[in-house]
Amino acid sequence: MSIDPASVWPEGYDRIILDEVDSTMAEAARIAHELKRPTWIMAHHQTGARGRRGRVWEHPEGNLAATLVMRPGGSVQEAALRSFFAANALYETLALHTDRTKLALKWPNDVLLSQGKVAGILLESSGSRFGAEWLSIGIGVNLVEVPLGVRDAAFPPVCLKDHGEAVTPESFLNALAANFATEEALFERLGFSVIRDNWLRRAARLGEVITARTGGKEVTGIFETVDDGGNLILKTPKGLKAVPAGDVYF
Repeated sequence: MSIDPASVWPEGYDRIILDEVDSTMAEAARIAHELKRPTWIMAHHQTGARGRRGRVWEHPEGNLAATLVMRPGGSVQEAALRSFFAANALYETLALHTDRTKLALKWPNDVLLSQGKVAGILLESSGSRFGAEWLSIGIGVNLVEVPLGVRDAAFPPVCLKDHGEAVTPESFLNALAANFATEEALFERLGFSVIRDNWLRRAARLGEVITARTGGKEVTGIFETVDDGGNLILKTPKGLKAVPAGDVYF
């Protein structure tokens, strides 16, 4: 007998489903210190959603808006590696509903479908020199509708329904949570190298020339790999260049 992965909620994780909230990331920050276990927060409607670098994130009805808030332990830098956990989990969850050959992971935290952006990841954390106190992983997925307010994007938004099959936010979240729990278990047993290798196998433009923009500067080179710290490694005429954060274009 087969079991639908979308029907199984992972052991050790809680979930909160809200009709409306300003943003799941804001709600995660409000309740982080009260939580006993890692908790997924999903909202059907957000009034103040945001993406990376304070950008507006539109949330049409039927799309997924969710945040996993947890106390990861370890350093803040190690906690941030979970963006790769989330990307791998998103890839596998989307692949349940579309041709996986149309999917690719774009460093640092986007998922592409047929060359358009179908999902994004946002990380926020609180910590000190003693380590990460809590981490929030925000995930937005265009399940059934393309946001209309995005203009002149390098990777125009697309939705899963137009390139595969429709799925409800609740069903998608169930499978996503299960896949993320698998990534977390892999990390605990085998370390980040396995997570990184799986991410690289799905990476967009690996081995090709790309441009990273960070801090007002651009670096162009061959996408060589991602290192143990999650940094993008580019091969440039001046040697290998590590990019810790930025936006990638190709």
